[in-house]
Amino acid sequence: MSDIPPIVLTFAATDPSGGAGLQADILTIASMGCHPLSVVTAVTVQDTGGVDDVLPLDAEWISDQARAVLEDMPVAAFKIGLLGSVENIAAIAEVISDYPDIPLVFDPILASGRGDELANEDMRDAMRELLLPQTTILTPNSIEARRLIQDEENDEDNPDLAECAKRIIQLGCEYVLVTGTHEHTPKVINTLYGARGMVRSDNWPRLPGIYHGSGCTLASAIAALLANGLSMEEAVKEAQEYTWQALQFGFRPGMGQHIPDRLFWARDEDDEPKEDEPDTLH
Repeated sequence: MSDIPPIVLTFAATDPSGGAGLQADILTIASMGCHPLSVVTAVTVQDTGGVDDVLPLDAEWISDQARAVLEDMPVAAFKIGLLGSVENIAAIAEVISDYPDIPLVFDPILASGRGDELANEDMRDAMRELLLPQTTILTPNSIEARRLIQDEENDEDNPDLAECAKRIIQLGCEYVLVTGTHEHTPKVINTLYGARGMVRSDNWPRLPGIYHGSGCTLASAIAALLANGLSMEEAVKEAQEYTWQALQFGFRPGMGQHIPDRLFWARDEDDEPKEDEPDTLH
């Protein structure tokens, strides 16, 4: 099997703008030297401004898509993005439970960058109960990290991010990479936590602007690097560097957010980000 590139299977929703979702995953995974397999979880109506509607696919279709390719090709890593429904979460959890040795990168998409709600409380409960115990690394932003540990009993609790990561790991997740774009800090601080606490922390320049699909890019890059054989700490470091470069060289094709340039490395070396199009890790 050494004559084929590592294969990564992503479960995600479509994004007709190409900025996030399935299209972002495919671009990133291919850019990192892997072959992408894609299972559609939902179809969305969205542009670079935000998500207008989501149509979840039937859970049986999701299982059938995944099992068809899993029985045909050797997968080296899983990546999960937008899920669409509780039924879809259960279907995906059942599929991946048959492959416990394959690392799972889970980007828990709870809302769009504009704030459009994409996961209700029932879905968050299902994520915690069915997916987190099987997750190798979770990649929430700080808002998602806090929402994932909220429940009716502690809804007024406001723990720091280290405590959030600790509670998430107690749910069965092996690692948590909390991204700090939404925190009011001079630089963006992304911190990787494991069972024994903080593993590494990386600081990135906080540049003005908002990006569509940076979370998808980061999670997919980690999955691809794990598939390529890197350790978790190495994969997290290299994926952040790749994502920051993709944002730095990003572009604004529409009237909304910027889109990361996931093929920045293939452009002319003299090309530079335009000064009138500010970038940020978001």
